[in-house]
Amino acid sequence: MENNYILLKKILGMILIIIGIVGLFLPFLQGFLFIATGVVLIGNKKLLKQLKKLHIKIKIFLKEKFSH
Repeated sequence: MENNYILLKKILGMILIIIGIVGLFLPFLQGFLFIATGVVLIGNKKLLKQLKKLHIKIKIFLKEKFSH
């Protein structure tokens, strides 16, 4: 039973990550939120830390690009 729960969590996490990647290109989906939620469900703390750094870099880039 415990293995089913872990497997279900990982599958749901992967689905959310895929939706998040699609959401990065569609304006009506919050891609980063889906990706972060998927990573949390999978439980990969190293990947979550890298995503946070990437998110900060993207925000800085967009701010510089569109602040003119």
